[in-house]
Amino acid sequence: MTHNDDLRRWAKGMYGLEAATELLIRAFNGNFAAPGNPWVHTSTEPQGPGQLNAWIDFESIPDETGALSGGERRFLLLAASLAADVPVVLGDVVTGLDRGNLDLLLAAIAHAGGSHEHSGMTLDEDGTPKSFTHLKTLHPWP
Repeated sequence: MTHNDDLRRWAKGMYGLEAATELLIRAFNGNFAAPGNPWVHTSTEPQGPGQLNAWIDFESIPDETGALSGGERRFLLLAASLAADVPVVLGDVVTGLDRGNLDLLLAAIAHAGGSHEHSGMTLDEDGTPKSFTHLKTLHPWP
């Protein structure tokens, strides 16, 4: 199992946490999800089945981004806001994102909102409900 697998396993089950973790894994070549970042924690001891090997302290991100570029800082704040109680002004932070990271953010927002689990109703020709159907996510991960 890889470090990224451990992070995904840790985040599983909470859509905002899953989305924020995936953002860090996918953006900037995964540099912000890598061990060595002050917000990424890894176990130094071998772990048994069901125990956590890695996790991200999203609440610490705002205090740990001083040496980064403005775009990197904005991106990390967006991820932290999806996973933790980190407020951001969306209009201030999205304007500095490049197209690739904006695409990731849209997918993360769709995931955090649970759009990958939404269902819809199929109707008969007369409008009578017929069955439920699984809907596609509003914005898939690129």
